[in-house]
Amino acid sequence: VQLVESGGGLVQDGGSLTLSCTASGIRVYAMGWYRQCPGKQVEFVASISHDDTPNYADSMQGRFTISGDAAKKTASLQMRSLRSEDTAVYYCYADPFEGQPTWGQGTQVTVSS
Repeated sequence: VQLVESGGGLVQDGGSLTLSCTASGIRVYAMGWYRQCPGKQVEFVASISHDDTPNYADSMQGRFTISGDAAKKTASLQMRSLRSEDTAVYYCYADPFEGQPTWGQGTQVTVSS
């Protein structure tokens, strides 16, 4: 089982970024992202299930949009109106129908003011 993430980087305050994640070797039940902001605990960002049902953390609702294709085992997280407090390492995960989730290596998102 493997997850490959892409799309992080540096963006200015108010800008946008899209993160992508591709899984292999897994039958996907859901995919999503968590993040860890500097000096803080890991927190849930968003997820999308195999039936395309999205779920968002309250603070991301309206600014972040998750999409996915369970058959292709891909997910994308479009992030808009980024703020400095969105600076974090974002971790993609894939939840299988059975077993434990698999995690990506993490991708850095830095929002500069």
